[in-house]
Amino acid sequence: MLDHIAIQVHDIAASAAFYDAALAPLGGERKKQYGENISFGVTGHPLWLVPAADPAPARELHIAFAAADRAAVDAFYAAALAAGAEGLHAPRLWPEYHASYYGAFVRDPDGNNVEAVCHQP
Repeated sequence: MLDHIAIQVHDIAASAAFYDAALAPLGGERKKQYGENISFGVTGHPLWLVPAADPAPARELHIAFAAADRAAVDAFYAAALAAGAEGLHAPRLWPEYHASYYGAFVRDPDGNNVEAVCHQP
């Protein structure tokens, strides 16, 4: 149902560098630049970074990216931390969601909660 989402960021270059690193293990990459706006995806343009119109801190957003396998979740987490992200939850099973839910959570440069998740055993 979701075609794309745009999130406001305070530093396009810093956020783009973070998403370059964090999404690479999931097969994600920069797809398009339109003015200052930058899109990321595996196919299409599901994530757009756009300059924040207001200097006030943005309200936290949660974004979960699909991972092909658990190794990709682990690689996402390692890449995000190496890119300077705050680790929120290291990769692990989350049986309270469902028996095979394997996810990791980090905070991006603008304070958003970014997750990689694999639903396969």
